[in-house]
Formats: sequence, structure tokens, C-alpha cells
Amino acid sequence: MRWCSPQPSIERARPLLGTCVAIRVRGTSPAAAHQAIDLAFAAIAEIHRLMSFQAATSDVSRINRDAAHAPVTVHPHTVRVLEWAARIAQLSEGLFDASIGGRLVEWGILAAPDSRQAPDARASFRDIELLHGRRVSLLRPLWLDLSGIAKGYAVDRAIAVLRRCGIASACVNAGGDLRTVGPVTEQVALRTAEAPRDAIPTVEIRDGALATSCGADTRRRHGGGWVSAHVAGRSGEAVNTATTVSVLTKRCVVADALTKVVLNNQAEAPRILRRLNAAAYIHHPDYPGSGWKALGELP
Repeated sequence: MRWCSPQPSIERARPLLGTCVAIRVRGTSPAAAHQAIDLAFAAIAEIHRLMSFQAATSDVSRINRDAAHAPVTVHPHTVRVLEWAARIAQLSEGLFDASIGGRLVEWGILAAPDSRQAPDARASFRDIELLHGRRVSLLRPLWLDLSGIAKGYAVDRAIAVLRRCGIASACVNAGGDLRTVGPVTEQVALRTAEAPRDAIPTVEIRDGALATSCGADTRRRHGGGWVSAHVAGRSGEAVNTATTVSVLTKRCVVADALTKVVLNNQAEAPRILRRLNAAAYIHHPDYPGSGWKALGELP
């Protein structure tokens, strides 16, 4: 994903969330801009620490290790991400499912976590219980993976921090998950898993979010076929790795999760996109014409 804007700005980038995160701020002094950007990066780094699948001390690792035996108390941010994950899982009837960590370990996409026992093959998002007091319990052993939604939440957190710092115009881009605030319209070029036959299309974003997902970057051979970091929530099967989905809406956490819903089932996706005021742009090299199609309409 690329961006461009003619407005004077200060922009910095750091490696976070397994990608390069860029933050651009406009309309303030250099000192104020750098201070706000530092705080925004710190907010993103906090989400990374809390929701890492591999870090032994993260909330996700503690849930995977212990929550099937006793409730685990987690950070408020982790609770909010789990609430969003549960809401979208329920709306999509399991097309989005954060309990897919076991499948990703089986495919070699993720390394096995430190856990007391292997995940139950019957486990799903319905086995993740959010209890009072920021506690999480698992009804069946499972390996939670929040990578399909946490990056979008981290982008939203960064925007919230910038706003608290008095920044009126900014853009945060986390390797395909992007959100803007302020009056400037961003022209964003949509990236694809496969090279498009025609010119790369662009979308305009102002005070909104765009998230893009495709399996090309993580795909590998497994069991005679291609797999990637994207798993069909209901069936546990691999999602087509040549398909790219970009979702446009207001919150990046929602856009991030909805890309997986659209990747999993384009027939059911329009209903869910409407419920969450979102639209999707889908690319596959076998689609007729330019290889693109759209689902849903923004309000």
C-alpha cells in the first residue's frame, strides 16, 4: 500500500507489529509532532507486547498456556480486542475466528507456543469466555491468535494518542492497515498478491481506515497445496493465497478483521459489511477485466 499527499508534514517509521509502521503528522510544530509520534509509537509497541503469539509474557501467550485451567487476568486493551473479535465472530457466524493458532502452527506459519496441552480440534471462538475483572477463560484448550485484528487495533490506538496530543491531521500506516484523521484526503494505492493487468487503482480516505490482507507474503506448501496466515474460520481450511482484499470503514480494528471475513466467504460478506458500514475491494488474477470487484457500499 502506498500513500501520497502534497501537504507539508513530518513522517517517521519504525519496525513494529511484524511490519514497517509509518506515522505522518501535519499542522503542528516539529517539536510537538515528534513528541506525539513518539507517544503513538509507544502505544503501538504496547499492543505488540500484549498480543504477541510468541512472546512468553504476552497476554496471548498466558491465555494459551493457562486459561483452559484457570482464568487469566489481562490488560484492558486485550479485553477490547477480544470483545471486537467476539463481536465480528458472532456477526460472521465464525467466518472470523481468533482460535486458529493451532492450525497456523500445524502449517508451519507460527512456532508452537509454550502451552500445557495441544489445542482441542473442536475448539472455536465460542470457547473463549470474557469474565468480569478482565479475566479470560477457555472452555476448551485452544491457541488464540490475534494477528488478524490486533494490528488494526494498534493503528486505532496510535490515532487516539495523536488526537490526545492535539494533532488535528495525521495518518498511521502499518504495512497495509491505515487510518487517517483530519481534513486531508489521502490517495492510497491498493496493493495485490498478484501483479494487476491494468493500472493499480487508488481509493480516497479522509477520517477513515483501510486494511488490506492477502496470503502471498506468508504462503508456503503444505500437504500438497498452498497455505498462508489466513484460515477459513468455520472449516479450518486454507484461504486462496492469490486473492487480495482491502476493506474501507471508520475503524481500523474493524477493517482488519473484515478482510478475513471477505477472504473466507464473498457470498456472505456483503451482509456483514453492511452491518459494520464497510466496503471491500477484491482482486484475483482470474477475475474478468481488471481483476477487481467491489462489495458493499459506504454510507
